[in-house]
Amino acid sequence: MKDLSRRQQAILDYIETFLDDNDYPPTIRDIQRELDISSTSVVDYNLKILEGRNLIRRNRNISRGIELVYRNNQRRNNVIRIPVIGQIAAGSPIPVPGDLESSDSTETIDFSTDLLPDFGRDIFALRVKGLSMIDALINDGDIVLLKKQETCNNGETVAVWLRDEKEITLKKLYREGDSVRLQPANMAMDPIFTRADNVDIQGRLVTVVRAIS
Repeated sequence: MKDLSRRQQAILDYIETFLDDNDYPPTIRDIQRELDISSTSVVDYNLKILEGRNLIRRNRNISRGIELVYRNNQRRNNVIRIPVIGQIAAGSPIPVPGDLESSDSTETIDFSTDLLPDFGRDIFALRVKGLSMIDALINDGDIVLLKKQETCNNGETVAVWLRDEKEITLKKLYREGDSVRLQPANMAMDPIFTRADNVDIQGRLVTVVRAIS
């Protein structure tokens, strides 16, 4: 195997330093800006070389999807690995395969506990499908991190399981007597009205991990 170029070594060193300082990986734009590289496409080209040499792994669906292979089995005390356990609709509800509590997902996301204080193992992740929460800056393809809980305050964004429909959706929840209004954050879309006993709250939104457009 040929030696790395000076730029590739600099990128690898920066990723390692960034991980040491932050316990989560840099974005492509972080690398471009820090190393004064002309474009993100040049960064991407060099990352592909590092990936081909099995020095890094990448999840191209999220902005901080770079992992150092040689650190993969090292435990970082202030990082939690969160399973992405399924897909959630931000639009019309869609069926989800399996049980939401399943942890068999092969996709995970590493997150610093500094950014998720006091939550620990109560966090899980779902990938968003649809545009009904776009005005809340939750877009199609994003990953939402949620805290497992069965109750919420009016107006909080939650993942809810609709019992009759056997479907899950991400909406703002409002209780209105014996009914529940599931409100999208998209002016072009109508709310969902349903019986209160048809709704099981699965988790409350904590943060959003942006997909790479």
